[in-house]
Amino acid sequence: MQQRTLGQQGLTVSAIGYGAMGIHLAYGPADVQEGIAAIQRAHEMGVTFFDTAERYGWGENERVVGRAVKTFRDEIVLASKFGTTPDRGPDSSPAHIREVIDNSLRNLGVDHIDVMYQHRLDPSVPIEDVAGTVKEAIEAGKVRHFGLSEVGPETIRRAHATQPVSVLQTEYSLFERDVEQLFGVLDELGIGFVAYSPLGRGFLTGTAQPAGSYDATDMRNSDSRWQPGNFEKNLDAVQKLTELAVSKGATVSQLALAWILAQGEHIVPIPGTRSPQRVEENVGAVDVALTLDELLQITQILPSGGYGARYADALMPAWH
Repeated sequence: MQQRTLGQQGLTVSAIGYGAMGIHLAYGPADVQEGIAAIQRAHEMGVTFFDTAERYGWGENERVVGRAVKTFRDEIVLASKFGTTPDRGPDSSPAHIREVIDNSLRNLGVDHIDVMYQHRLDPSVPIEDVAGTVKEAIEAGKVRHFGLSEVGPETIRRAHATQPVSVLQTEYSLFERDVEQLFGVLDELGIGFVAYSPLGRGFLTGTAQPAGSYDATDMRNSDSRWQPGNFEKNLDAVQKLTELAVSKGATVSQLALAWILAQGEHIVPIPGTRSPQRVEENVGAVDVALTLDELLQITQILPSGGYGARYADALMPAWH
């Protein structure tokens, strides 16, 4: 597996990571044992970067990830997050950050967490206080690296001045391109980037069904990309991408992940899946090399992203 360096604080991970959210959240019922098998297969395939969060099952996802990686914990990088509450509100008060870090250590069954992200911006807490609290945890040996998620340039700069930020995590895929406006700041400050939902929440796997076709707990039933009008346009784009992928002996998922990898050496996608077979497919993306002509073809198919907003306005993270 190829390795990539994220930030300037010594964080090195596999070029493809693994996002564990879907085992407990957003994509309908899951078989936990199958999720554990997927995590362990990812490790066998060379994946060293595993992402979870307190919010994914309020500790249950962390406990499952901890069980799955127990025998090889020292070979991998574990990332978790703080800063949200069960009622979907933000809470990055220093006391809450300390509480979540200690809870996450217990849930994961580890003595340190390699990357700790602020999950979402808390407008009521100065980012300097957030960064300073994480800095204390780093100095205490509980955390190794500081990360941010879904924030803008001002927040990144202010946080970085207090405690160097190793990584920013934000949704990024052929369907969602807005974060590209921040790449200049990340390059300037030497901060890595982690792309979550790199397969467009599953649309870029070639398996998308119209809204209403999924389990009642699946977020895609209400996602605007799956709604009539947008769905058909996105489906047509994926079909064109699939034709290009097939011409290269790849799947559309591999093409989508290879496209992300081609956007910069500081970028690592963390596709999530509950299938060991899908893990194998995703990891295969590191061997898909895209020519300049193929990158141009992809841009012509999706010049500025997919059709439909990624969040309803009320849920859209505010970048500052």
